[in-house]
Amino acid sequence: MKFTAEQIAGILEGEVVGNPMAEVFRLSKIEEGAEGSLTFLSNPKYLNYIYSTKASVTIVNETFVPESPLTTTLIKVQDAYAAFSKLLEFYNQVKLNKSGIEQPSFLSQSVKYGDNLYLGSFSYVGQNVVLGENVKIYPNCFVGDNVVIGDNVILFAGAKIYSETVIGNNCTIHSGAIIGADGFGFAPNPDGTYTKIPQIGNVIIEDNVDIGSCTTIDRATMGSTIIRKGVKLDNQIQIAHNVEIGENTVIAAQTGVAGSTKIGKSGMIGGQVGISGHLTIGNNVRIQAQSGVGRNIKDDEILQGSPAFGYNDFSKSYVHFKNLPKIVAEIEELKKQILNQKNGNNG
Repeated sequence: MKFTAEQIAGILEGEVVGNPMAEVFRLSKIEEGAEGSLTFLSNPKYLNYIYSTKASVTIVNETFVPESPLTTTLIKVQDAYAAFSKLLEFYNQVKLNKSGIEQPSFLSQSVKYGDNLYLGSFSYVGQNVVLGENVKIYPNCFVGDNVVIGDNVILFAGAKIYSETVIGNNCTIHSGAIIGADGFGFAPNPDGTYTKIPQIGNVIIEDNVDIGSCTTIDRATMGSTIIRKGVKLDNQIQIAHNVEIGENTVIAAQTGVAGSTKIGKSGMIGGQVGISGHLTIGNNVRIQAQSGVGRNIKDDEILQGSPAFGYNDFSKSYVHFKNLPKIVAEIEELKKQILNQKNGNNG
């Protein structure tokens, strides 16, 4: 899809300096600009590139005055970075604005769906599913029976939504994510074998949640595993049965949260964090990457380490951790000196 500089300036409420009919059909960094691309300049560190870029159109701040001739057409705006971000969002909306039901795919006769549905090829939507307005289900997705999905939800290719899951409005679930698989529930038997405990709960995902690729969220044993509104989950995260994650908490990749743990609002959890089951993590908690959490955490704590403890204490202790061999050698030397003094006094 091609756009002219004039059309883009209209979207951004900017001023064209140069050729208003210059066409672009892709985005680029300013240093990698090529003919037909659109770029932007906001960081002074990249100023020199505007005189050499091959990009057809460049968005700049309205205060920019070139010191040498340019080959690129300018669009002057109040804030180039904000304008380019707005354009990225517009571009993304255009790119994702698919509709219609592709074949082959399966849509149960009992499904209820709103306007502007997109159902990609080889996708399956089961019995009694309810889909809101502007739902986009990309190829090879699975949506099980009795699932409810709100408005403006995107399921990217290969996402799997098990039965009874409830998903709110404005959610994005990326490829390979699995929502609603059985929780890890097995009862040990005297002979060393295990009996599976039926997992009859579900998963509830509230509004404005993003879930990364290959993240798994297990259904509750009973009741619900709940992801509150505004939560952002990175790729390859494991959320176990009956976990609850509070509003606007963000969790980075490869973190695992064990069953029945409750995480509060507005938390920030780094990558590869392990959190034990049946814990309560407070609001506004910060947990540094690769920490191991095995106790309840109060509001506003900052943790690091495994087992995790206070971030400031960890930072102070780490100075000694890395010098431990030297410290041990010094202690051994002091012990020798003390022994020598004792032997000298005894003599």
